Amino acid sequence: MRISISLLLILFCFGCGHDYMPKPKGYVRFDFPAKAYVQLKDNFPYSFEYPAYGKIVNDKEANTEPYWINIEFPEFKSKIHLSYKKVDKNLSGYIEDSHILAYKHAVKADGIDEIPVEDRTRKVYGLIYDIQGNAASSVQFYLTDSLHHFLRGSLYFEAEPNKDSLAPAITFFRKDIEHLIQTLHWNN
Repeated sequence: MRISISLLLILFCFGCGHDYMPKPKGYVRFDFPAKAYVQLKDNFPYSFEYPAYGKIVNDKEANTEPYWINIEFPEFKSKIHLSYKKVDKNLSGYIEDSHILAYKHAVKADGIDEIPVEDRTRKVYGLIYDIQGNAASSVQFYLTDSLHHFLRGSLYFEAEPNKDSLAPAITFFRKDIEHLIQTLHWNN
């Protein structure tokens, strides 16, 4: 019995002699699909191409208005929320609301870049907010024709915001948002 206890004590002392470093926490690995897009079908006042790996779902929130939709990506637990407003001499209010909603994330953000959007041919004007850091929404935008239409979008993940683990997914979906913006047309 003494020999067993002595051996156990010796093993315990020598076993703890090395510097021990716990293994760092790993992040989920994303396997992204190839980029492919389909045209939005239905009778909306706007039209664009969205990712083929996304699913169009009508927004079901309590304050939902007509033409509010989500492009959901269940595999990645994410969505692009789109809300539409008809402009009737209230464009500046919608732009201000978008600015306020984007800058609500400034508390957690490391910085917010504003990238202007202007395409006179398609009459698409707006702003993209790139929100760096651990914010709940890392990409937001608004688009308008300045007279009749206003579309606001936000990228959300159903996960605790972590800029390091979500960075590949944010980069991937930001390209989809850019494609949506580049293919947006207003329907009269």
